[in-house]
Amino acid sequence: MNVQFTKVVTPSAEIVDALNKWDNDPVLIPLTRPNQNREEMETRRETTVNELKTRLNSHDMFLIYLENKLVGEMNYMIDPGHLYRKVKGTAWIGITIGEPEGRGKGIGFKAIQYLEGEIKKKGLSRIELGVFEFNSQAHRLYHQLGYQEIGRIPEFTYWNEKMWTDIRMEKHL
Repeated sequence: MNVQFTKVVTPSAEIVDALNKWDNDPVLIPLTRPNQNREEMETRRETTVNELKTRLNSHDMFLIYLENKLVGEMNYMIDPGHLYRKVKGTAWIGITIGEPEGRGKGIGFKAIQYLEGEIKKKGLSRIELGVFEFNSQAHRLYHQLGYQEIGRIPEFTYWNEKMWTDIRMEKHL
């Protein structure tokens, strides 16, 4: 299995098209973004090349390729306001395996390890993330990679006719 990661330096229409496809995929929406109700969950989101360019000012983003096909993206930002524990020098990470053929093959495991290496190169030693309580597959992945639960934010996101908790996790590199 040939998995490659590339840093996004210059936004392109191809990248934006993939992000918009994944951001609006009904299977992925409940896993990747918090929603307060059904209406918010069903609202389309469209990113432009210029918006992605602006986002890259605060995020380091990497594309995930499987056999030379774009299947996902991962990113991190440093010290965002939504950290559960406000520890200076903390990276907040996110990952989306957008294409079905990229899921269930261990790509997420490899991708997070790669991202941790990039974060370490920046001189950072702490990572924090959030995972919705119903996303047991992601929770298992993070636990396998050494992330520990540090807190819970109840009533954080809507899915399947109810509100769910966001589980916050951390890892020290």
